[in-house]
Amino acid sequence: MDYDKLMNSTAKRIKPSGIRKFFDIAHEMEDVISLSVGEPDFHTPWHIREAGIASLEKGRTRYTPNRGFMQLRTEIARFLARHYGVEYEPESQVLVTVGGSEAIDLCVRSLVNPGEEVLIPEPSFVCYVPITQMAGGVPVIIETGPENGFKLTAEQLEAKITDRTKLLILPYPNNPTGAVMSREDLAEIAQVVERHNLLVLSDEIYAALTYTREGHVTFASLPGMWERTVVVNGFSKAHSMTGWRLGYAAGPKEIISLMTKLHQFAIMSAPTTSQYAAIEALKNGDEDIAYMRGQYDMRRRLIVDGLNNMGLKCFEPEGAFYVFPSVKSTGLTSMEFSEKLIYGKHVAVVPGDAFGASGEGFVRISYSYSIKHITEALNRMEAFLAEL
Repeated sequence: MDYDKLMNSTAKRIKPSGIRKFFDIAHEMEDVISLSVGEPDFHTPWHIREAGIASLEKGRTRYTPNRGFMQLRTEIARFLARHYGVEYEPESQVLVTVGGSEAIDLCVRSLVNPGEEVLIPEPSFVCYVPITQMAGGVPVIIETGPENGFKLTAEQLEAKITDRTKLLILPYPNNPTGAVMSREDLAEIAQVVERHNLLVLSDEIYAALTYTREGHVTFASLPGMWERTVVVNGFSKAHSMTGWRLGYAAGPKEIISLMTKLHQFAIMSAPTTSQYAAIEALKNGDEDIAYMRGQYDMRRRLIVDGLNNMGLKCFEPEGAFYVFPSVKSTGLTSMEFSEKLIYGKHVAVVPGDAFGASGEGFVRISYSYSIKHITEALNRMEAFLAEL
């Protein structure tokens, strides 16, 4: 049977994730230090695990409401109000999803018609382009660079807008660069958004891991932006709950309602045990977030100094847990650098072009690992550069 002719042509055109390639190589090697995957090295805090365990012991293993437990949606709304100053009605303006990735997918499919354009700043997370393509939309890339701290500017945004533009994706704090948009930065973007009547998907999964004095600013908190914005967030990064697969979307009830309808047919409901654990995380997890953020901040300063000292020019990230150093001085492409490093010194990083063409000449390094692992990785990288 000729399966090639039977499969979906759009799905066939989508490239595999460049992140997973080096994770898989590292998994097959001994003595490898993998700085390639954005997963916290902290265990899920014990009080959160206990809440999940208790729900199993009590036999709470049935389906939940499609939107998620009302108690969880209430705690999500309280969390967003407490930390970021935005108000949402738990009944109709919050949806619990299987990770933040599902929320992104639901939002794009709910808003974008075939042929409509989605503006995507790059470098950025690998899912935005394929999700847009699978929805029939047209990805329009806006390249950012170190000269602007990898931030999106209003001028760049304005230049890419056409009469087919529908949605802007704001991926800040940014994966892979660690870039953060200040309130002043976002205010300029908001003026363009309002002028052209755009909708915004604000992916804020790393919001709690912001190291600036101002802290994270939610795009929906800006004047006139609440009704235009769907905020996506979750529990993987801030609460070290990657394997629990739980995220959420918050926004106008009309959009959340349509996203819920798609969620009903594709997923039905998010994992029950994870929702009980998430309730505990939101009610009593603020100290956990503060502790982990402090640890990441210490690692951030260590790795930025180490990379700059060995000659790999590194923009200082202000959020998430990634650095994005330039490897152009080595004369190697991003892929060549990453392959030679993993096979030569058993250190795994991700080529920058996995996050878009503008990432060429850079590599993504995650510092969501212990000081011991980061220090050893830096030593191996310095030896690698010396041998070059």
